[in-house]
Amino acid sequence: MMRMEVAPESGSGVAAEPAAASPAAAPSAEAAMAVYERVARMASGNAVVVFSASGCCMCHVVKRLLLGLGVGPTVYELDQLGCGAGGGREIHAALAQLLPPGQPAVPVVFVGGRLLGGVDKVMACHINGTLVPLLKQAGALWL
Repeated sequence: MMRMEVAPESGSGVAAEPAAASPAAAPSAEAAMAVYERVARMASGNAVVVFSASGCCMCHVVKRLLLGLGVGPTVYELDQLGCGAGGGREIHAALAQLLPPGQPAVPVVFVGGRLLGGVDKVMACHINGTLVPLLKQAGALWL
């Protein structure tokens, strides 16, 4: 039986290079870059990574679909991550910026370190037959 791995909270994000902004805006720009860098590191840590919320029904649907296909994704439950720098709230906000306007910020699926999208994109890829080839290309499926 395939199991999904719920990833433990990592350390704080790596500091970004100083932004070329005003001194007052630099710390917030650095913090934002650190969160995006953390998301990129987390997303590239496994063939399939799902950013989720533990009580979200659409997150559950995406996780069950991936498990049903034989993929064991790394799952980051944002509501269970710490509140420190680069914690769940900051990651949630960063993910919302990566998706098209109006789309929920969770679930967000990365395949092979690249953003696939939310539940709509995952389901569309599954229905049109492109999800399995993407998963194979990323090394998440062998058959």
